[in-house]
Amino acid sequence: MTNALSFDVEEYFHVHAFKDVIACRDWDHYPERVVDSTRRILALLRRRQVTATFFILGWVAVKQPALIREIAADGHEIASHGFAHQAVYELSQSQFRDDLARASDAIRSAYPEAELTGYRAPSFSINERTPWAFEELARAGFRYDSSLSPVSLHDRYGVRGAPRFAHVADAGLVEIPPSTVKLGKHNLAVAGGGHFRLAPLKVTRWAIRRINSEGHPAVTYLHPWEFDPGQPRIRSAPWKSRIRHYINLNHTESRLSRLLLEFPYGRMDEVYSASISAIPAGLR
Repeated sequence: MTNALSFDVEEYFHVHAFKDVIACRDWDHYPERVVDSTRRILALLRRRQVTATFFILGWVAVKQPALIREIAADGHEIASHGFAHQAVYELSQSQFRDDLARASDAIRSAYPEAELTGYRAPSFSINERTPWAFEELARAGFRYDSSLSPVSLHDRYGVRGAPRFAHVADAGLVEIPPSTVKLGKHNLAVAGGGHFRLAPLKVTRWAIRRINSEGHPAVTYLHPWEFDPGQPRIRSAPWKSRIRHYINLNHTESRLSRLLLEFPYGRMDEVYSASISAIPAGLR
């Protein structure tokens, strides 16, 4: 079974956990590091002969258009991560619509051939407070979304009772949640982000095998800043945010490298092509 590999292309200072100490208006004052860290990922994927999906932040596309073309040239899927890395539940419906359009314009300016069939919200921030989100995504031409996390124990995101695996959501979009493992009454996040860095690799392996045994691909997600242990430290951030952000950054690349030797991985749109193409035309 081929699993889905994805990267949310953003800078280290964009993360939602730092939003209270780094304002959007100050982003230009921080050194940009996303090009070098993304190139480390691209080099690893070339060595392992793996393609993946890159959810591009529109802000990055404006600043580094050549990077978007470089990602696409290696055969990876170009998808949208919105423009300004704002949580969807903090936006109005019209603000979300504008953010989607601004991101799509920025990405297509950098890479006009981008199909942009996929979207992932910053911090998996589509939830019960955003009932209009899928309508807006469908209106903008997206075919699948990967923003609704079914975790039950997280302080920033999660929708209790949401399906753990890919399904058709409102407005006919295919929803592809990040991977979880069900233990007792709870869905626990695995195989991505801080969970990937915090848990021993043997736990990640076990989780992927368990998800595959249930008949589904695992959805692994990471960020370029997780491949950059030398990034500047944001010491004014809350201690919990600093722990989550910086733990085991020096192990991300080696762990992913080993994982790609043990499990087949591919682009989101290809792994879920049957589900996406099965949506009736009238629902797209």
